Amino acid sequence: MHLIDTHTHLDFPDFDADRSELLARSRALGVERLVVLGVYRDNWQRLWDLTQREAGLHAAFGLHPVYLPQHHPAHLQELRDWLQRLAGHPRLCAVGEFGLDYFIESLDRERQQQLFEAQLALAEEFELPALLHVRRAHAPTIAALKRFRLKRGGIIHAFAGSYEEAREYLRLGFRLGLGGAPTWPQALRLRKVVAQLPLEAIVLETDSPDMAPAMYPGQRNSPEHLPAICSALAELRGITPDELAHASSQNAAALFGWAEE
Repeated sequence: MHLIDTHTHLDFPDFDADRSELLARSRALGVERLVVLGVYRDNWQRLWDLTQREAGLHAAFGLHPVYLPQHHPAHLQELRDWLQRLAGHPRLCAVGEFGLDYFIESLDRERQQQLFEAQLALAEEFELPALLHVRRAHAPTIAALKRFRLKRGGIIHAFAGSYEEAREYLRLGFRLGLGGAPTWPQALRLRKVVAQLPLEAIVLETDSPDMAPAMYPGQRNSPEHLPAICSALAELRGITPDELAHASSQNAAALFGWAEE
């Protein structure tokens, strides 16, 4: 089984004690490539250093809506500078994580929208995929994507929308990131949607250290859990884990412009 974890935060301190060992165990389980996503300006250098030290890691840089109070207008220019400096580098794969979060009511929606659209413009300028955080904000996200029409699309991380919303994203060239959430039996609506999605829509992710699957409740999530997530989602869809692993890895490799997995 060959797998790509399209969404991790392996630069977070949660992994400082055993990061290299965890990566070795993950590779032994078939997790061959991992995307590490930046969420605010002050973690970009740490993230980039990590991707240079460890094989199979790729970087994305962004300004996440949940960290809105930490972002300053100058950070957008700094993000552009990072993308320009690293343009064409094989370890740079996307802009992200960024997007809209309407679940946390204290986050200013107008400021979120401005930051979201500014980063979509950067993804458009540098012709990079966009890795998007979307929480209770599918309608405004889809509306913005229809205006920008990104050449290389991207991924809707931790997709939990409706089948109709999934179809809109697919028309716009986006894949849907699936991880721990649909492994939980109580996620009835999401599980029904996941079972219906076309295989070409799906990429697998963990969101490590967050969003642990049902098989590892209350634990730090890890790329090591991706094979178990793959198996659980394959069972939900009535296919073999190898079939889902192959399709999701092909989808991710095509999106990021990597050699076919």
